[in-house]
Amino acid sequence: MKQKRNSFMLNRDLSWLSFNERVLQEAADHRNPLIERLRFVGIFSNNLDEFFRVRYAVIKHNERSILLEQINNQVNILQQKSLDILESITQELKKENIYIINEKEILPEHIDYVRDYFINTISPALFTIILNEVEAIPTLKDDVAYLAVRMLLPSEGMDKLKKQYALIELPKTLERFIVLPSINECTYIILLDDVIRFCLTTHFYIFPCKDISAYMIKITRNAELDLDTDLNKSFVEKISNSVEGRKRAEPVRFIYDKLIDNNMLQFLKERMGIQPTDSVIAGGRYHNRRDYMNFPDCGHKDLLYHPFTACPIKNFRVEESLLSQIAERDYLQNTPYHSFSYLIRFLREAALDPKVKSIKITIYRLAKQSQVISSLINAVKNGKQVTVQIELQARFDETANIQYAELLQREGVQIIFGIRGLKVHSKIGVIEREENGEIYRYGFISTGNFNETSAKIYTDYTLFTANQEILADVNRVFEFFDTPFQVFQYKHLLVSPHYTKNSFLNLIDQEIRLAKEGKEAFLKLKMNGITSFEMIEKLYEASQAGVKIQMIVRGVCCLLPKVKGLSENIEVISIVDRFLEHSRLYIFGNNGQPIYYISSADWMSRNLNNRVEVSCPIYQKNIQKQLWDTFHLAWEESVKARIIDKEQNNTYRSRCKNEKSSQEKIYSYYKGI
Repeated sequence: MKQKRNSFMLNRDLSWLSFNERVLQEAADHRNPLIERLRFVGIFSNNLDEFFRVRYAVIKHNERSILLEQINNQVNILQQKSLDILESITQELKKENIYIINEKEILPEHIDYVRDYFINTISPALFTIILNEVEAIPTLKDDVAYLAVRMLLPSEGMDKLKKQYALIELPKTLERFIVLPSINECTYIILLDDVIRFCLTTHFYIFPCKDISAYMIKITRNAELDLDTDLNKSFVEKISNSVEGRKRAEPVRFIYDKLIDNNMLQFLKERMGIQPTDSVIAGGRYHNRRDYMNFPDCGHKDLLYHPFTACPIKNFRVEESLLSQIAERDYLQNTPYHSFSYLIRFLREAALDPKVKSIKITIYRLAKQSQVISSLINAVKNGKQVTVQIELQARFDETANIQYAELLQREGVQIIFGIRGLKVHSKIGVIEREENGEIYRYGFISTGNFNETSAKIYTDYTLFTANQEILADVNRVFEFFDTPFQVFQYKHLLVSPHYTKNSFLNLIDQEIRLAKEGKEAFLKLKMNGITSFEMIEKLYEASQAGVKIQMIVRGVCCLLPKVKGLSENIEVISIVDRFLEHSRLYIFGNNGQPIYYISSADWMSRNLNNRVEVSCPIYQKNIQKQLWDTFHLAWEESVKARIIDKEQNNTYRSRCKNEKSSQEKIYSYYKGI
């Protein structure tokens, strides 16, 4: 069986790199506005940073040298592509009278401005480390870039010049791109790094330099949390200590300017403990290209996406009681096409309604200034019993979630911190309201985070419902948080880690039986990733039985579609576009009566086995129709769809000229219904 799995499944890490190449394709796509293309370069770079912080460290730890070599080779290819695309975009910007210049291209008219900006704004924020041959280099941060400075100084009594090294940490508190005063209607932009380069002699004025130069370096560290087993420490303390430990974690990648002095390079590698198994990349002049995500628009709104205004949910009136409307029927929110404000409005109403007795909600990732948190605190102040399950192990949001948890506790919210061995990734909420002497529940189940910032760019479904049986299941999930040693029964929801995988396997088996009986059998699946061997093998079995399978997989896809004798009936596409495709939708043919689930879970081993996830059935016919229609609008994508196959070439589907993308069509669909 192991051999079979290795033979007919793509490696998840190479598949992920293929996904990130699709992101890079957006940077190269001339259909996208020019500055948005530049921002896709930033997204590509940010993704790659996270990959090395998370996945590369695991592979290195498992000593998989062949895979490491494959990854490094592919990364080098993609990095060169990104540099070529960045140069192409830079040249195209010139046609728009936008010039990205370096320190050698500063115009005479800008010299005084640049020097003043350095002295008054940059210099006070710089953190500079003077190095020498004996002292160890202080621990470098893995989320910032450094300028490695080489100075040649006079040596007393010797004709030979003395080398002095230094490191300048680029401050994250300052904008990376500095817009200079315009000249003759031309916009000039210079990077923070190049302003520092221009002013190196000013910065190191106490050193009598004969020559001075600077080269950018960047280090990436293992970001996996290492939780200790001390029973005397609280879970919060363990997470806090582990997050702090990331700062000293082993390096896994070192990028440097390929023009750096070789002696200086060797000095840095030795002092920083760079190992042969680390990814060492001779890169370009600039690192931390994720900063291009925040490239200024310079007033050129024509080089950005057209403004997007979310549309209202049909017949769901925010000026009236949402709870009263939900009592009559279910509503589906599909962000960003619909405004996230419905969820905030729901919580605000619950916080103010005297009849609402309690609110329970799960939290995974929040906005920096979260209206969700404000609503919950408001509810406590109005005497409601508020329970929040907050996941402290949400990667890279651990510190923010700890701070929010402490704030909520101070305000009187009951906090549940999690379950040993499991991440709580479900997105659910339920309120209890007293009506006619009885408790009546209202709630929501979502595929995405309760985060008003990401809701503007992530596609996600949220079901608002007063279905008492579904909400009784939601309430049982919260009981499970309190007593995780007990396995609860659910009538409607599929809840990981106990039921989701087997339930989906059984639903696929049902389609297999239908296909073998000569009846119509199909699966329509939309997810972020699929890595589970069991799910993939079951899909292969379904394909061989004649089940027609359509899959939209944004990211990692270990399944090999369209392989003769194995997966001929499986088609897979990936859509990368303006909005990040994040919603999970699973439709099963069910002999002409399709079964619909929205879910927080991808078909990845971690979601099915190691997390608390919730998949919710959709029973209301008009919402089923919305899910069916929007799935097919995405499936028929003819602009941004790439074909997923074993070659991993990311070939576009035949692209129709002047055709709208599926995201544009879905937006029009919601405006029209």
